Amino acid sequence: MKPTTLVYPIDADNRILMGRKKRGFGVGKYNGFGGKIDRNETFRQCAVRELYEEAGLVAKPEDLECIGLFDFRFPGDESLTHIGYIYVVRVFTGIVEETDEMEPHWIPLDSIPYEHMWQGDWQWLPRLLQGARLVGPIVFNEDNETVDMMKLVSVESVLESEFIARIDGYILEVVQE
Repeated sequence: MKPTTLVYPIDADNRILMGRKKRGFGVGKYNGFGGKIDRNETFRQCAVRELYEEAGLVAKPEDLECIGLFDFRFPGDESLTHIGYIYVVRVFTGIVEETDEMEPHWIPLDSIPYEHMWQGDWQWLPRLLQGARLVGPIVFNEDNETVDMMKLVSVESVLESEFIARIDGYILEVVQE
């Protein structure tokens, strides 16, 4: 299971920065910015690194707001299975730039292109943007596109840990309550 991050910048005009994936896993879909953790990197360090690499924005780890923790399961291809912390950030610097991986777009919160995103995003992203904190699994079907099961639980705050076993246990504990 790969540890990953996903970060959504929100600007002073209450717009969300999303990127259209240009290559690799999820090509053509809009998403936040993120990816896999590098060796000896924390989740928060990964999130700010990926935000810079994919969009040109600079943020500090302490300015990230942890709003979700998901266990993305892909039974059709276990190599795609990953856990991921979801963050928003409202304090950042830099100029948004297109990269070889992402085409970034500032989007009003009421115009998010859910029809061009991962199936299921329309169920959890609005809840997170309205202030919910969510934890749980999202299980895809064998086609690795459609969602088979989603059991996201609202929590007061999301436990942050660098230990995968602790994260897995926490997700299981929250879902079984």
